[in-house]
Amino acid sequence: MSTLTLAKALNEGMRKAMEDDPKVLIMGEDVGKLGGVFRVTDGLQKDFGEQRVIDTPLAESGIIGTAIGLALRGYRPVCEIQFDGFVFPAADQIITQLAKMPLRSLGKVRLPVVVRIPCGGGIGAVEHHSESPEAYFTHTSGLRVVACSNPADAYTMIQQAIRCDDPVVFFEPKRRYWEKAEVDTSAEPAGWPPFDQAQVVRQGTDLTVLAYGPMVKTCLEAAAAAEEDGRSLEVVDLRSLNPLDVARVTESVRKTGRCIVVHEAPVYNGFGAEVAARVTETCFYNLEAPVLRVGGPSTPYPPSRLEDHYLPDLDRVLDAVDRAFAF
Repeated sequence: MSTLTLAKALNEGMRKAMEDDPKVLIMGEDVGKLGGVFRVTDGLQKDFGEQRVIDTPLAESGIIGTAIGLALRGYRPVCEIQFDGFVFPAADQIITQLAKMPLRSLGKVRLPVVVRIPCGGGIGAVEHHSESPEAYFTHTSGLRVVACSNPADAYTMIQQAIRCDDPVVFFEPKRRYWEKAEVDTSAEPAGWPPFDQAQVVRQGTDLTVLAYGPMVKTCLEAAAAAEEDGRSLEVVDLRSLNPLDVARVTESVRKTGRCIVVHEAPVYNGFGAEVAARVTETCFYNLEAPVLRVGGPSTPYPPSRLEDHYLPDLDRVLDAVDRAFAF
């Protein structure tokens, strides 16, 4: 076991993938000599060379377009989008080419491309640097969309994403990059949690809290606070957003009878709306209250001095818990 930050766990996961497969490439803005603005790729260019860890121009559409061409020639590119809000110039390549090519070719062409996106707020940055664009990509058929929330998952999930023959959009909670936890770097892939499976990270009996990425830690803190009031909250880390592990979500909600969904993105038309609809469809006769959602307001991301008012926190999660129990 090693104690790693989430950023270091991602680094070690990519390093292991590059050691195992010479076709794995890292590419993006400042990922080489600088090691990325968050130092997630630190040291990889020094150890694997400029032909495998490639500093690209500031051109997100070009990064993804080039990765598609490389994947067509048998490589497994891992692209870093430097900040979440920078992904939109690449949306054309991701949505109209990367997601569509396997079906367009009737399965004859596979595009094993990973698009890494540091996501969310909480670091004192401005708009375009603190976005949560996951709903754009979960709505796009042909993409796998996943989100890690802790170092152990970061280490295994980035390797699973690289091994996957489907294109993967990989969200990384940037404000959790520096948080540490134990990571078993010696575990064999057969012992890793399945790539598309949700995980119950806290057992409970009274209410299910569904979250992913940066909000998992916040929800665990809320569950600990709720326990002091005699309420037992079960926290489920979704991990995979597309496909969604409906079976595990349903199992939890049928047990508890109440559910709230938490994410940083705006509530209106956010990914939580899909989750809430699925829970309502599959658990209607088990629910003691409506499924409630907690997220950001429908405004552009605010200046850094105001982001604490924008981001969901422990109190907003507990307020939703109170409302759920009021029915």
